[in-house]
Amino acid sequence: MKTPNFGPYHIRKWFLQVEETLANEPGELADGEPLHKFVLAAAIHNPYAGRFEKNLNAFIEPSPLLGAEFGRRIREAAQGRAIESYGKACMVGVDGEYEHGNALLTNPAANPVREAVGGGKSWVPSTGKRGGPGTSIDIPLAHKDALYVRSHYDTVTATFTDAPNRDELLVIWAFATRGRLHARLGGLRASEIKGQDGLV
Repeated sequence: MKTPNFGPYHIRKWFLQVEETLANEPGELADGEPLHKFVLAAAIHNPYAGRFEKNLNAFIEPSPLLGAEFGRRIREAAQGRAIESYGKACMVGVDGEYEHGNALLTNPAANPVREAVGGGKSWVPSTGKRGGPGTSIDIPLAHKDALYVRSHYDTVTATFTDAPNRDELLVIWAFATRGRLHARLGGLRASEIKGQDGLV
């Protein structure tokens, strides 16, 4: 086990990716504010790499610490902009299991992130894979309060040139300040969200 430097975790590196989209693909200027997307990731030593561990509770139970730090970092990166959508992902180095990455994406870790972005009624869309440095991953986005808001279905792609090592995993969160530019596929509007059940 590598020396812990964040609670019980050993974090080697943090990543931040920022996008600001001013016009859509054909060049039509934004209908309102530009779209800002943020990707935050932590390269974390995987103590279970290379072996099978039946009980992952020792990894999961302290994960609210990670969630709180992701929350702090997204507030800092957003610089006062409201976050409307979110998504999460993991990428596990090749000596680990996909399950190891998912262990740090469950509700204990996610709830502090929800709190940091002003609450989130809807479940957080998620994906993951195994890979090494330079592997790209697509992170799905959806509205944080209502999954049926079509305008906020989106994706952000991230590549990490230096992670994960074989005995690491990446915990990844993505956020956006609005839906797609010029979204026009109908359905529930963000302004019509009732906030009852995370769907509408």
